[in-house]
Amino acid sequence: MIRQLTPTLPTFVALLLVLGSCAPPPPEPPAAFGAVPSQAQLDWHEMETNAFIHFTTNTFTNLEWGYGDESPAIFNPTDLDVDQWMETLQETGFKGVILTSKHHDGFTLWPSEYTDHSVKQSPWEDGQGDIVKLVEESARSHGMKFGAYLSPWDRNRADYGDSTYVTYYRHQLREIFENYGPIFEMWLDGANGGDGHYGGADETRRIDGEHYYDWPTTINMVRELQPEPYTIVFSDAGPDIRWVGNERGVAGETNWNTIDPDTLYAGKAGITDLLNTGTRGADTWIPAEVDVSIRPGWFYHAEEDSLVKTPEQLFEIYLTSVGRGSVLLLNIPPDRRGRIHENDVASLRAWRRMIDSTFAEDLAAGAEATGDAFRGMHEEYAPGQALDDDSETYWATDDGATSGSLTLTLAEPVEIGYVMLQEPIKLGQRVAGFRVLAEVDGEIQEIGNGTTIGYKRILPVERVTTDKLTIEITDALAAPLLSKVAVY
Repeated sequence: MIRQLTPTLPTFVALLLVLGSCAPPPPEPPAAFGAVPSQAQLDWHEMETNAFIHFTTNTFTNLEWGYGDESPAIFNPTDLDVDQWMETLQETGFKGVILTSKHHDGFTLWPSEYTDHSVKQSPWEDGQGDIVKLVEESARSHGMKFGAYLSPWDRNRADYGDSTYVTYYRHQLREIFENYGPIFEMWLDGANGGDGHYGGADETRRIDGEHYYDWPTTINMVRELQPEPYTIVFSDAGPDIRWVGNERGVAGETNWNTIDPDTLYAGKAGITDLLNTGTRGADTWIPAEVDVSIRPGWFYHAEEDSLVKTPEQLFEIYLTSVGRGSVLLLNIPPDRRGRIHENDVASLRAWRRMIDSTFAEDLAAGAEATGDAFRGMHEEYAPGQALDDDSETYWATDDGATSGSLTLTLAEPVEIGYVMLQEPIKLGQRVAGFRVLAEVDGEIQEIGNGTTIGYKRILPVERVTTDKLTIEITDALAAPLLSKVAVY
């Protein structure tokens, strides 16, 4: 008689484990391609929206660029409330604050040891006040990082244009880093030289913008002052982030995070197009920051109270900055009271509601993701890896591929207006062309296309109702990878 043996539960489990161990291991992860961001640059990308604060004597003279001869006595806010600034910024989604600690007029918002053209000679707080300290402490208490802008140009200093001024400038940077750090971003612009007061000379001075400041020495000093956390340095040429080439709030539809900095320096003419688009396949990661003001000017002017950008205008700027893989630096200037004006506050709040409501529900959540080819045909790199919220997982193609596609089948037909894509940029920026296809009434049609993706791309698409979308990568510098696909 033959007995039929029934395996015990432990034996059955052991058998499954043995069978499972026969499954092929996942292929090696893709190697990084080309230039990649540092950890500090990755952290900066993830901030997405930061605030610029322009506030100085210009607020009271009604100028954009002070000449340098203004009396410190005019700086006297009547109802200063930096906590009101930070509460507004925090609730509207900003992650960092950069204060114009010194603009071109040379007036310092802290009691600098090296000049009398500062708050210590103003009637505000009887000369005992310190705007930089108030903003720095309030920003941190509201969960935001603090950064500083010190204009390299100084229309007040008698020695501007001489080597002694560069020493003076470095002394002031040292004061900022030693007394108000850590500084998450040091902001430098390209306005260098021109007419000014210059200690009473009242003349025009020109400097060699490429060499006068000896920026490598200055930046090395900053690195020594604050080795950790790493300070992101912004200027036309970086070294960490670059200007986007305009002040309209528009990154290039093609926006490479890579660029060749050898021919760039702050204030160089004729490079705005290059700054706007970056350079495909360049060997240095210097992403673009988008700086724009909520008002026509950078400083507060009462006559602009009716000209504050509308929530709809700010939303469009969000799409052309964050939505094109950059970080938005939005300027919000306090008024003569020392408060963010009610019109600005109202517009910011409505803007944030627009962002939150538009991107509240990812319509791709729970979708089925499929694709004909992915890395080693292993589930670790399958299309579904682009639908989770884990930035460490991603859909990947095999080495050598420069195109690929994945298809999402949604739970039910829905109207869509935006598709959001992200690359795992710590492995480099790869995608150079893509398109979005939708099945509508049984027909496949293209509803949108683009070139670069980078950290984040929010693509407005033709509004259709569909339950099936295909993301097709048509061109890439190396095997395409996507860490996130979302639909709104």
